[in-house]
Amino acid sequence: MKLYGATVSWNVTRCVVALEEAGAECQIVPIDFATAEHKSPDILCFDLCSRSVKFQLSKMAISTYGVQSRAICKYVARKHKPDLLREGNLKESAMMDVWLEVEANQYTAALNPILYQCLVSPMFGGTTDQKVVEENLEKLKKVLEVYEARLAKHKYLAGDFLSLADLNHVSVTLCLLATPHASLFDPYPHVKAWWDGLMARPSVQKVAARS
Repeated sequence: MKLYGATVSWNVTRCVVALEEAGAECQIVPIDFATAEHKSPDILCFDLCSRSVKFQLSKMAISTYGVQSRAICKYVARKHKPDLLREGNLKESAMMDVWLEVEANQYTAALNPILYQCLVSPMFGGTTDQKVVEENLEKLKKVLEVYEARLAKHKYLAGDFLSLADLNHVSVTLCLLATPHASLFDPYPHVKAWWDGLMARPSVQKVAARS
């Protein structure tokens, strides 16, 4: 398998976390956006969005940006570590699906603008729009209140078992730690314990060491 993408992208890192946790061998092939490599014919033939990641499996390739990276993660889990999807248990797999949706549409949706303003914009010579940051921090805090209540009852989001729903949080949260808001979890002890547990996993440590 080959994973094509810019390694600074949290969409790419999301896939790498799943690959590491599943123990899947994969070659990461960087794409140079500065030279518009992502628009080359070889990449565009698989990548209709012309962004971020392409995933190649023998003669088949899947391309991704944002939500599509989650499809890659599911593919990897189904092929190499199905227990991450809990597909043998309807109730557990349904709960896992719920938290996958929450991650994508609530947690990461609030975090994306913060990361862009704090990390991406300055990287390209822009300035941080503090108003946008503050607005989305308030949204994220409300989401974390829900997480805190959930994690007060269960070790992980979908239940007392690790699932892809937990792992899909890793890439954006690692980026959060590189911002001035790295202490955001401190008022939420159960969220912090959950995150500390994820950070202790060898797969996450390996990805964090590359970040």
